Parts: sequence; structure tokens; C-alpha cells
Amino acid sequence: MADRKLATGLGDEGGFAPEINCPEDVLALLTQAIADAGYTSGRDGIAIALDPAASEFHRDGRYQLCGESLTSDELIDRYRGIVEAFPVWSIEDGMGEHDTAGWQKLTEVLGERVQLVGDDNFVTNPDLIASGVRNGIGNAALIKLNQIGTVSETLEALSVCRAAGYGAMISHRSGETHDSFIADLAVGCGCGQIKSGAPARGRESPNTIASSKSLLLRQI
Repeated sequence: MADRKLATGLGDEGGFAPEINCPEDVLALLTQAIADAGYTSGRDGIAIALDPAASEFHRDGRYQLCGESLTSDELIDRYRGIVEAFPVWSIEDGMGEHDTAGWQKLTEVLGERVQLVGDDNFVTNPDLIASGVRNGIGNAALIKLNQIGTVSETLEALSVCRAAGYGAMISHRSGETHDSFIADLAVGCGCGQIKSGAPARGRESPNTIASSKSLLLRQI
């Protein structure tokens, strides 16, 4: 980003937030950064997980992206092109939370190739996850303990995922503390995935650092 004279300011969760309009440009930068760091990109190296948060740019039945107004099918074609061109392994909230037909089509088109994670449409709710399973929506769920509110309901949501063969990704939320419990939850449940933000802000990213330390200590 420095070579391209892009802003290196940080977003809400510690990640870089440069002024780049098109997702393909961001993915090209990420892929180049992986290579420049001496790593291999892809499933056997470093893969990329996206959170488009499509509900945020879904208006009146269309998706407003890069100055274009896309139908659900057109956005799905965009995702297909991205998956073919870049080492993308997971897409979270790829369609708007109320775009059920779009979610079903996305799952039909890409469900065998990448992880499709529901967050805004599932909200860690066991009943909503079960409904998504019945309706062929996604193949994984984001799990946020303080979204559903209790450990028992969180475990129930994980149980629904496991019974359906869905993946599960344990996640933090904005305003977390130094507590590293979500790292313990991810390991204890054996889901193999955790989303805790970037550690760039130190004191402003306490949960990220605490969770990372907890996971690293388990490797010693």
C-alpha cells in the first residue's frame, strides 16, 4: 500500500482501511503481500476469508458495488470470478440477510468450492441456523457468544451446525475485553476457526491479543 501511496489508516477492528473501491484490487494487494512475505497462497498455504457484509450495500433488491447496481445473480457471478482468480476460501455474509433466494443460489453455485458463512441471517440463533439448513442457505455459521447471550445457547448453535455438517467460526464482537474465552471455546468445541480481528491497535484490540496468546500457548 505504501508503494501505491495508499492510506494506511486502521479500521474499527485493527485492519487497514485504504481508499480502494473494488474488492478485486484489495485481493490483488493481499495476494501480492502473501507472496512478498515468502508464503504460498491457497488452501495449502495462506488462504483469504472475506466478510463482504452484503446487507450493508443491499438496497431495494439490488447490490450497490463499485458504482454498479447489481442483481443477486450478477453479484454471485462476481463472487465466482473472485474465487477463480484469488485464493479465497471463505465468504461471510455474501448476500443480504433477507435475500433468501440469493443465498440459495450462491450456495448452489459456490457451496462445494468455498465456505459460505451466515452471520447477519443466523445471528448465532439455533432456530435460524436450523431454518437455514432446511432451506439450503450457506454451509457454515458465525458463532458469537455475546450475540446470542448465553454459553448454553452458543453450544446449542454449535450442535445444530455439527449435526447438519455445517462449519462454525467462533467470533469476537466490537467492544470485547481482555478475556480470552472465545479462544478456549474455539479449541474446546473443535471448530478449528476463530475470528478475532487484527492486533494492530494494542490496547484497543485487547481481545485479539489475549485470544492469540491463548492459542499460541496451547501450541507450546
